[in-house]
Formats: sequence, C-alpha cells, structure tokens
Amino acid sequence: MHRPQPFGQRIREATRPLIGTWAKFPSLETIEILGDAGFDFVVIDQEHAPLDLQTVYGMAVVAQACGLTTLVRVPDTSGSHIQRLLDAGIDGLLVPHVRSADDAALQVSRMTFPPAGVRGMGLTGRTGAWGGSSPAAYVATGDEVFRAVQLEDWEALEDGEAIVGTPGLSGAFIGMGDLRLGRGLRGPDSELDALVARVVGFARDRGVPAGTAVGSPEEFRQAAAAGYSFVMVSNDGGMLRTQATRIVRESIGN
Repeated sequence: MHRPQPFGQRIREATRPLIGTWAKFPSLETIEILGDAGFDFVVIDQEHAPLDLQTVYGMAVVAQACGLTTLVRVPDTSGSHIQRLLDAGIDGLLVPHVRSADDAALQVSRMTFPPAGVRGMGLTGRTGAWGGSSPAAYVATGDEVFRAVQLEDWEALEDGEAIVGTPGLSGAFIGMGDLRLGRGLRGPDSELDALVARVVGFARDRGVPAGTAVGSPEEFRQAAAAGYSFVMVSNDGGMLRTQATRIVRESIGN
C-alpha cells in the first residue's frame, strides 16, 4: 500500500500553505489529472456529492499512488462512515457541521484507537495490509490520521476556542459558505471576519492547522496571508465548467 507522508507532517514541514481541491466526480481519471497538476492533497466529498464507499476507495488508491494526500469529507456527524474509511487507508477525515467542543471530542474519539478513543480493530482491511501488518503496526497508523472538524455554524465560532483545543484534533476547517448562508450574508461582513480571525488565532496558538476553501488563486493567497495552513481551491466540476465555458465563449465570440 502506497501512502504519502502524513498530512500533519507535510503541513509542519511546508514553507507555504498546502493547496488542494474538492473531488466530486466519481472519476479515477480526474484524480490522476489533479495529481499530475501538482495539487498537494485532494478532499473527496461525500457530503455534497453522490459518492459511495466503494467509489471513494478506488479514488483514494489512485490519489495516493499519485502522491496526493487523500482526505474525505464524510456525509454528516453520525460516524457511520468513519471506521470503514480509515480502514480503507484514507489519510484523514473532515467532519462537517461540528457545532460544539463536545461534538468535536466525539468525532475525534471515533477516529482514535483506545484508550483515547473508540475506533475498533480492523486489521484485515487495507490499512492493515489485509491482515499482513502486525497489530502494533496497524494501531500505529492511527497516529498518522488527520482528524479535522468543520466549523461552519455560528455557534461553532462562538465555541471556537474550546473546539480547537480538543485533545487529539489535527485540523480545524472554516466553512465560510455555510457561515454566510446561515446569516443570509451576500457580501463582506465585519462581525463574521472578526469571529473567524479569532478562531484561526486560537488554532495557531494551539498548533492546530486551520484550513478553508476558496474559489481562485487570488483568494488562495489571501487565505495564506490570513494564516491558513491548508486551502482547497475550486473543485473538479468547477474547474471543468470554468474552462469549458471559457473555451466556448472565446471560440464563438459570445
């Protein structure tokens, strides 16, 4: 099994924020293109795309073979996918809509072996080399898992200091789209910006990498200046649509 360097270690050793993108298409070719393009990581999206576990598994194998750190955004906070994804060899998980420190602790526990957590033994899966690893070697892979939660509700920002202080948490993702949607915001908002900057500061002080998603290279540079350590830019469908639309308009003059 080929796996890239652990994501947390890559972040610590990097001289710039790591750049990734969302993968929403059930396409191995798309994953290979993203790897060839030079992205550091990919986030396979099970929350906002119809990707089942078998499809995600295949995408992850190809992504890791291309040198991409492979994260998965799970569908929800139920925890139903966590065990199987980690035993399939996923490098890390993002759990959406984590609203409190208690919820963050629960999600981290699900991604962590005992005694600190409740993740079960799955030695016969891909992470355990289909039973070829020793139990000790298999359990040691748990230390490399990138355990991230998404703060994308206002109550999460208000409890941000406690959330990013959760023991065992590897990353905090700020979901600006849902934060704006939740308050009906259609443009810049100073209150939101101040709350987000506060949480990013808490994360930095605790050594927890903060991530976010943006739509353009310019916004990537702005996120880097704001202190983010890992940033998703666009997504596979968005990049295809943008380029396809540009080609048509420039070709026929509309």
